[in-house]
Amino acid sequence: MDEFKKLIREVPDFPKPGILFYDITTLLKDPTGFRNVIDCLTEKVRPLKPDLILGIEARGFIFAPALAYHLGTGFVPVRKPKKLPAPTESVSYELEYGTDKLEIHKDALKPGARVVIADDLLATGGTALATIRLVEKLGAKVAATTFVVELDFLKGRDRLNGYNVISLVNY
Repeated sequence: MDEFKKLIREVPDFPKPGILFYDITTLLKDPTGFRNVIDCLTEKVRPLKPDLILGIEARGFIFAPALAYHLGTGFVPVRKPKKLPAPTESVSYELEYGTDKLEIHKDALKPGARVVIADDLLATGGTALATIRLVEKLGAKVAATTFVVELDFLKGRDRLNGYNVISLVNY
C-alpha cells in the first residue's frame, strides 16, 4: 500500500520528543487517496458479510460510516463516557498513563450479530481490545478489526490474537 504511505505525513517529535507521528489528515484530504482507502477496506471486509460496522471515537467515525455505506450495513458508534443518550454498556481499559472507558448503547447489537470494528490506527491494541470486549459483552461476534495504519513495533496485533486484523499500511 505504498500509494497510501505517500499520502501520510510524518511529523517528528509529536506529541512529544522522540515520537514520529503518522498524520493521516493528508491522506483524508486527497480525494483519490481517501476513496481508495474506503474501496480497499470494502474489498477486504465484504467477504466477511458483517451485519454492522462499529467505529471507535473519534477517527473510527471517519472510516466506519463510509465502509458501512458501501457494504449496505448500519453504523454503530463506540464513544467516550457520557456521550450516548440511551442506556449504555461500558468497559474500562488500561492506558500507559491510567485508565479510560468506552461505551456503546445496550441495544446497539443483537446477540450473534457479525460486526467489523473500524479505527484509524492500531498501536498497542488497548482500545481495539476494549471494543472487542464491549461487542462480546452484548453477545455479538467480531468478524474483523480494521485499521488504516498499523504500527508493527508496538505489537498491538499480538494483543488481538485470535481475531481477524486487517490493516492497510504498516510501519
